[in-house]
Amino acid sequence: MKEKISVVIVTGLSGAGKTKTIGTLEDIGYFCVDNLPPSLISPFIELCEKTEGKINKIGIVVDVRSGEFLDLLPEVILKLRNDARFSVKIIFLEASEDVLIKRFSATRRKHPIQEMATIQEKIEEERKRLYAIRATADYIIETSNYALKDLKEKIVSALSCVTSDLINLSIVTFGYKYGVPLQADIVIDVRFIPNPFYIDRLSRQDGRSEEIKDFILSFSETKEFIDKIENLFDFLLPNYIKEGKSYLTIAFGCTGGKHRSVAIGELFEDFLKGKHYSVTIIHRDVEK
Repeated sequence: MKEKISVVIVTGLSGAGKTKTIGTLEDIGYFCVDNLPPSLISPFIELCEKTEGKINKIGIVVDVRSGEFLDLLPEVILKLRNDARFSVKIIFLEASEDVLIKRFSATRRKHPIQEMATIQEKIEEERKRLYAIRATADYIIETSNYALKDLKEKIVSALSCVTSDLINLSIVTFGYKYGVPLQADIVIDVRFIPNPFYIDRLSRQDGRSEEIKDFILSFSETKEFIDKIENLFDFLLPNYIKEGKSYLTIAFGCTGGKHRSVAIGELFEDFLKGKHYSVTIIHRDVEK
């Protein structure tokens, strides 16, 4: 059976955290659009459906910036929920008046409702315009006392995502003779491992080959290193996620970037994928 497209509509009061929420959705793989008029939601989803599964998670922000078109949203939501092709969730964000006033004051942003005189009147009018939409929400999140990391955890929990979806990991392998990658957050030197470059039958291969991996794993210090590095990242990654870090690049370096760093990078990628993290790997210097 064809997998349903996940559609998350984010709405709520201005200043309540919709921008942070849509950023979280992007971090966990949603294709997101801000301020999409309700009348364009269904055509947009139909367009995404034509990507044949390449876009199967969609995040859309709709709020009072849609003006008179906002009244169409409850009807659009009902039609989407009655369509078996889609899994639809509505997240409504709100906060207390005092908190919203402070946030607008701190950012010096204009409230999207212009016809009212005071910020208090604008907030009250916005609540009235969103009343019917609030009633359709699957999740109503009060963000007055939420830090960014707390809001991210709440969103992920609401969408039943696994914790590992919160961070995107990149592995880069490199040779020190060509310089350390500038994008690296963490650099790990694996030049302590005996170098297969000096063995004739191995020198022309690279660390992606099973023979090279078997060679470096034949040393007790390599096995001990792998145990220690796995334990380290079992500790680090949940804490990076807890602090709101969405992207992390880990670089492994050896002399030429062809044998040891590549093999360790491949083994570490397998470890991370086994923990259900989203991982990409680049062997920067393997062809040099």
